Amino acid sequence: MEKYEIKSEVCIFQDSELSAEDLEIVNLAKEATKNSYSPYSQFKVGAALRLANGTIVTGSNQENASYPLGLCAERTAIFHAQHMYPDQPIVALAIAAYANGHFHPEPISPCGACRQVMLEVEDRYKRPMRVLLYGASGTHVVSSVKSLLPFQFVNESLTK
Repeated sequence: MEKYEIKSEVCIFQDSELSAEDLEIVNLAKEATKNSYSPYSQFKVGAALRLANGTIVTGSNQENASYPLGLCAERTAIFHAQHMYPDQPIVALAIAAYANGHFHPEPISPCGACRQVMLEVEDRYKRPMRVLLYGASGTHVVSSVKSLLPFQFVNESLTK
């Protein structure tokens, strides 16, 4: 048997410690929760991403009575950005959640489907995407989606 360990580095920042660019997309992700359509879960998620050219795109979760047909905030923002700016890599993505009258105390993490989409974007442009997970207690930052999804299934996986 062979055994190995996988490690991810996560930095935790208070708002005052974030760069102006990071704080901007964190605040826009929080603002995007207001556009969430979440009548079933009442769990509002917002995302904001910054492209390499400086453009910022936001998104929010959109639920449906047929639950599988809803879409997460992360993918809403990513798909819109990829449609409008197909030649621009995403350099950073912030995510925030609001429920029960306040922002979630701990950062929430993207679901598996969002992680896979984020990984594909990172792989497509061969450039890491920083991920900022906002919680009222602090923002967790990872330098690459690969830290959130250490085992990857990407384009080259199909050709091996």
